[in-house]
This record gives sequence, structure tokens and C-alpha cells, in this order.
Amino acid sequence: MRLFIAEKPSVARAIAAALGTTKRADGYIQCGPDAIITWCFGHMLEQAEPEAYLPDDVPTGRGGKKIWRVEDLPIIPKNWILQPKPDAKKQLAIIKKLLAEAGQIVNAGDPDREGQLLVDEVIEHFKCSKPVLRYWASAQDAASVKKALADLRPNAEYKGWSAAAQGRARADWLIGMNLTRAFTLSAARGGQRALLTVGRVQTPTLALVVNRDIEIEQFRPKPYFTIQAAIQAQAGTFTASWKPQDGQQGLDPEGRLIDPAIADSIVNACQGQPGRVIAYKQEPKTQGQPRTFSLADITVAASSKWGYSAAQSLEICQTLYEKKLTSYPRTDCAYLPESQHAEAPGVLAAIKANHGDLAPLVGQADPSIKSVTWNDSKISAHHGIVPTMHKADISGLNEAERRFYDLICRAYLAQFFSPHQYMSTTVNVDIAGHHFGATGRVVTAPGWKAVYTVDDDKEDGVEAAQALPAMKQGDQIRCREAQRRDLKTKPLGRFTEGSLIKAMENIASFATDPAHKKILKEGDGIGTSATRASIISELKNRGFLEPKGKQVVSTELGRSMIENLPELVKSPGMTAIFEKVLSQIQAEKTPLDTFVQAQIQFVKQQVQAANAAAITIKGAPANAPKNKPAGSKNRRTTAA
Repeated sequence: MRLFIAEKPSVARAIAAALGTTKRADGYIQCGPDAIITWCFGHMLEQAEPEAYLPDDVPTGRGGKKIWRVEDLPIIPKNWILQPKPDAKKQLAIIKKLLAEAGQIVNAGDPDREGQLLVDEVIEHFKCSKPVLRYWASAQDAASVKKALADLRPNAEYKGWSAAAQGRARADWLIGMNLTRAFTLSAARGGQRALLTVGRVQTPTLALVVNRDIEIEQFRPKPYFTIQAAIQAQAGTFTASWKPQDGQQGLDPEGRLIDPAIADSIVNACQGQPGRVIAYKQEPKTQGQPRTFSLADITVAASSKWGYSAAQSLEICQTLYEKKLTSYPRTDCAYLPESQHAEAPGVLAAIKANHGDLAPLVGQADPSIKSVTWNDSKISAHHGIVPTMHKADISGLNEAERRFYDLICRAYLAQFFSPHQYMSTTVNVDIAGHHFGATGRVVTAPGWKAVYTVDDDKEDGVEAAQALPAMKQGDQIRCREAQRRDLKTKPLGRFTEGSLIKAMENIASFATDPAHKKILKEGDGIGTSATRASIISELKNRGFLEPKGKQVVSTELGRSMIENLPELVKSPGMTAIFEKVLSQIQAEKTPLDTFVQAQIQFVKQQVQAANAAAITIKGAPANAPKNKPAGSKNRRTTAA
């Protein structure tokens, strides 16, 4: 008998549908006489607490927890202990029984490092030595499932993936557990009882917000000037902006005009003067359909439109998924598998039935259109968030759920409208030796933009461009009026939870070391689509960040912590080094133990430095809780 162990129940159901379900039982599905499918709920096992590795004679405090002491640091496990999660014991017992009865096992974890490890570790937990195959599919549609079932590979081919995930988990434990204790004790010696949770992802994320807040507060606006001209052409008027030429005096290093006398002289020189068109170009352009939503994308949209937090966005998407209205939400991918294109008529029919307001748009959609969003080569462990073929009465959805369902449906609908088409026009004119330029846009076919409203465009920063009159090179024009505009430079905006999620995803842009920047650019940022929201929530719960309207800002405690931590601990540089080696482990070019030993040495150095210091922390709460380090068990949990 062949036993499939899926990462989550929805994958098990998809495989069962392809194989043919004959019996549903408690914790598994029978598929004929030769196949049974069972499932995990993400990671069923978790790392043991530091207490499991400490000597028995370490004194305990309130609650029975062993007291944190400098002499016990660093805590380095000789033999790593994984324990069943309390809510996983029943399902693990079912898997244990099925493993004993099976002749062959199939690892049906998600197609990534964590998906590989979370099934492997269950098999290893029960010391099962039976043959194991690997099922590898990025989507749950029938075509993708059947293709994966026909191409089962030896599980041993993916041992590097499992080892890389294990390396990440062990390194995160070593860093989180040890540095949290070391810096918390260091703060206590400095006179403050503050829990300073340190994490490989959590701490650089906090540093992003702290650095941005300080940059904004220290920002000093600088005045600069622009010049606008109302220009009369034969066929009409338009507005153009002054463009500095090579050698122009009065500019700052960024090319802004900062000399008011020069600005005034340009205005006076051009006022009422004739000129000529020196360049005129008109060309048709198209704008392709937008991608469907990744979790980060929909978090940014919801944060910008309505001020939802990252945790709220994930919870709402998860609810829609559990109600079978939308696909799996914890995804970093905005593309769709090509095999799912055939399901478009069924999905569109469900949108029409569920969401009456969109029925007219569904009627205009053309399911034969295949946008570039359908691209197998761009698919990661999961595809973009899309509506399903499930028909249901959505009147019971709350306002937030209806908003998100609408967003997801419109992004999907847009795929079946033609590209947006417009005529783009650029013109450059010379007036008294000074150059002015303007751009114009006239929509020739709205295409997919018909799915969205004008307000959607405004929220996305799309401004209506002026329609330029017809001209040609050499035409005579006249400056009806020139005007100086006095402006000031502005700092970058504060983070919202949505933009912070995006910053974590695009962390390479915040790295200062070129080598680190290159490595981070090749990766997926810090954290994962499944964990970023919880990391931000944890930073708020610990008092390091706080909401301020739609924005999220650092607290005095958060700033003080970042001020006192070593650069490598709070910068994305550690993650860059980390990811480079994990990639080598995945490719089986570097042994897991080599990586773990390097992390142990790093932790020892940081603990030694922290133990020798007494840091001064500001903003600590009066009764700081002595909780366990945040993020130390940041392992994937997958619902439904």
C-alpha cells in the first residue's frame, strides 16, 4: 500500500480527487485498495525549549521555568530535540499507524524547503525506513495534480532541500534563544527589566522602521523651483515643464533648480515669447494586465485603501480560503499555472453567481485571452491568490471579507480583458533658448482597466495625463504664461504595514554592502509570505512598534534596542550570508553541520560581547514580562 503524506488537507483532497476517493475516514482518505492519503497541518513537530538542554540544577522561578543566567549561555544543543505540538498529537498517532501498514511512502509536502522538511521530519520521527517518493506540484488543479502523480521522484533527490530548512530552523533557534537571553540580561545589568527579543528576521525588520523614522525626523526640507509654461500651439494649448540643459547653472546634485534668481530670469525670458517645436513624437502603446495578488501585494493594497494590518489581511485571506472562495493565501507569487487557464469559464461562472455586482464585467470577459500572468516558469511553491469555482452565498461575509473577495475577483477578471491601449505623445519646445517638455496620453481602448474604477487608479498613483494638441517638428508656438513654482523636498513616507511587508520582501534595496545586496537580490527577502505578518504583529505585541493611523512607527523601546545591538545582528547582512550558504546546502554543496557550526561560533561571539556589557535601554514597560523569545518557533503552520 502506498501512503501519501500531504502538507495540508486541501492538498490531500486534490490528490484524492485525482486518484478516486473510495472512503473518507478520521485523518485519512482511502483511494482504492492500494493508496491512502493522510495529511499534516504544517509543521507537526517543534523545537524544544532551552530548558530541555539546561542542567537539572538550574534554579526555577515563578511558573516553573528555569531562571535565565549568564553562566548558562550560550545554550548549544548536542542532540536536537523535536517534540510533537500539543494540537498535533492525534493526527501524528494516525500517521504512525498508517506508516506501519504502508509499503511505500510519498512525501506530498509543498514544493519548497519547508514543505520538504515538515513531511521528512514526521517520517524520521517515527523511524520509518521504508522507500519514499516525492510528489512535487505548485498547484491543486486537476491537470497539475495528475502531472505530478505521473512524475514521482525518489525523495532522496530532495534531501538538500530538507537539510536547508533544518539549517534555517536550527540557526534561528540558536540566534533567537541565545541572543534574546544575552541582551535581556545585559539590559538588566544596565538597570532595566526589559525583554529584548532578538531574531534573524525580526530584528532587521525593526531596524527598517527605526532607521526610516529617524531619517524622517532628521530630514530638513530644502527649497527648489520648477517652471511651468502655458503654451499656445495652432491646434490648442497645453502645459509644459522647464527642462535644464547641459551646463545649466543653479542646480543641486540631484538636478533640481535651487537658485531663485535664475528661476526668475527664465520666467522673464520666456514670458509671452514665441518658440518652436523641436521634437514631437506620437506612438501607440499598450499596458498589459496586472498580475494576480501575492500575499504581500494584497496586504499593500488593503493597507493603502483601508488601513488593514498585515495580520488582518492574512486572517481575512485565510478565512476566504477556508470558505473555499479563494485559493491558498500564503504565497509570494503573483503568477498562475498555465494548466489552470482551462478552468477560467468555471471560475468566471462562480464570480458571476457569487458577486452579482461583477456580473456585467463577467459578461464582457473573454476566457480565451491568456495574459502573461499564466506562466509556469514563474511559479514558486504556490501561485497567485485567485477566486475558485466554488459557488456560495456571500451575503454572510463581513465588510472586510467582501472587500478582499472583490479585490481578488477583479484582479482575476482583468486577465480576460484585452491589454489597455493608449496613444502616448511627447513634445519638446524651445522658448528663448530654454527647453520645455510635456507628455500626453489619450486612451484608445480601456481594455482591462474597465474592470477598475477611476478611484482605483488614483489610489495606485495613476494621474490623468493631458491630451496634447496635434503638432509637428518646426511648428511655431508661443508662451502665453510662465510661472515659477516654489517647492520643498520631502522625506520618504513612514512605513505602513503593507509597505513594510514589501520592504521585507525587497530587503536587497536596504543593504549597503554590494556583496550582500547581490545575494539578497537573488533571494526572496527576509521572512516568508507565511511569516511576515506574524513578525510585524510580534514586534507590536512586544512594544517595539506601534500603529499610528495607517502607519506603523517605532517606540522608544524599539529604538533603544536597535541602538544597542551590534550592526550584524540588526542588518540584513546576516541574512545575506545565511541565504547564500543555505542555497549551497540545498544544492548539496555544503554540509548542514558546517553551516550550523558557523552559526554556533557567531552566537558564541555575540553572547560573549553581550555578557561583557551592561546596555542602557529606554522606554521599557514597568512590568516587562519574562516570556520566551519571539519567533524562536517560527515554523510553518498550514490550516485547511
